[in-house]
Amino acid sequence: MKNITISQIIEPKLVIEGAGVLLRRSFGPHVSNQHDPFLLFDHFAFNNPMEGPLRGFPMHPHRGIETVTYMLDGEVSHRDSLGNAGTIGAGDVQWMTSGRGILHEEMPRRSAGGNIYGFQLWVNLPAAQKMSPPRYQEIKSSSIPIVEKDGASIRLVAGKMDATSGPVTEIAAAPLYLDVKLAPASRFICPIPSGHAVRVYVFEGAGEFSGEAVESIRMVTFNADGDQLEVKSEAGVRFMLMAGAPFKEPIAPYGPFVMNTTAEIQQTIADLRSGNFVK
Repeated sequence: MKNITISQIIEPKLVIEGAGVLLRRSFGPHVSNQHDPFLLFDHFAFNNPMEGPLRGFPMHPHRGIETVTYMLDGEVSHRDSLGNAGTIGAGDVQWMTSGRGILHEEMPRRSAGGNIYGFQLWVNLPAAQKMSPPRYQEIKSSSIPIVEKDGASIRLVAGKMDATSGPVTEIAAAPLYLDVKLAPASRFICPIPSGHAVRVYVFEGAGEFSGEAVESIRMVTFNADGDQLEVKSEAGVRFMLMAGAPFKEPIAPYGPFVMNTTAEIQQTIADLRSGNFVK
């Protein structure tokens, strides 16, 4: 077994999205497609009174991607142009495949402790599935298995860990999506599928990833040069781990749309203007 090696450590940038939501963004969609199959990773919180009243993400479109909302604290109420509506609570996951097009909104609500805290990941769709019908996989916290291994407590959202599989299935990128909490003075080995792109978001504590020290809050990108990730920590660390099979296709990103060509983006905008965006 060989450890994958670190290629870059990214300090997230503060950005404003939606109706004035302050986010920590590690990366966003770019024509270079260097995080293939991943497109965006945001860390959101509404816990600073200086930010003023709660703001969210009013009705907006998506095409050609999958959006993944993972809540740690608080709630997000959502509804869409297909008539779906619901609430994503603490520990819940919503994996939305926008496919050919959907309009949706996500509005935050504080927990009893006054906090809202979570992550949003965008995953690309291959060209053959970009115009597929939209669908949701809404997973309640109680349905996410917890695997205890080598001092790590792992919430397994998607993929497989030993004999346990996550509840999110039938995703083109064959992803591994984990919330890992490593106890102090522990060493954790995570097998990585061959050729998968690996990204780790360290959001609590600090650890040693493939031999390099990483403190929170940082996004770590890895080379596809091994078959396992080794993590050690003296004081404890918590991180999101995402791994996925690259599609190796060109992309044309434009706001909430990610297609393969500029012509497809132009058609998307024309569909939105003509009222043909949602079928």
